[in-house]
Amino acid sequence: MARVETAARRRAVPPTVLTRPDDDPTAATLLAAAVEVMAVNGYHGSSVRDIAVAAGTSPALLYHHYASKQGLLVTLCDRGLDVLIRATEEALDAAGPDPADRLGAVVAAHVGVHMESQRESLIGNSEVRALEPAGRALVVAKRDTQRRLFDRTVREGVRDGRFTTAHPDDAARFVLTACTGVAAWYRPGGGHSAAEIVARHRAIALDAVGCVR
Repeated sequence: MARVETAARRRAVPPTVLTRPDDDPTAATLLAAAVEVMAVNGYHGSSVRDIAVAAGTSPALLYHHYASKQGLLVTLCDRGLDVLIRATEEALDAAGPDPADRLGAVVAAHVGVHMESQRESLIGNSEVRALEPAGRALVVAKRDTQRRLFDRTVREGVRDGRFTTAHPDDAARFVLTACTGVAAWYRPGGGHSAAEIVARHRAIALDAVGCVR
């Protein structure tokens, strides 16, 4: 009976985009449980026992797969940025040469990931301060990689004469921050569809960089 209950509890953990096909099933369940628990309680408000219980397993088994709760947070943030960077790079590859299309592509990718992976995005954005130095350095480096995709896209538009902003880096930062903030206020089933939110952010981004229509 205990095995049946444990399996049922594991199936009840909401899935997360952070798990990978080659993950050990228990490790994947623990990562999904960490997302579920930390999204509600925050990193400091979540204990190893809370996460283990949500996964239907024990703290001892959690420590078998992850060195610590900190290790879980590093994995969560690191993989979340991998998802974001990959989506943005793929969008750029498909966008073609027009600077407006390219900026629209990175905006759509960034906003899309923050809506589709809202819990993961909220944790990744808010809990960087809880990371210890080594983990923080890894995560900040990947955040900088994503930021540079926006910076480069805006600079290319200015160079090509399509964007007129005199402050391309500031404009790129403004756009990136606005797109990241979607995770904090987006509500599925709210007044606007995901497609409408993406379209509005594209339009705002083009206005921010002074796009020549």
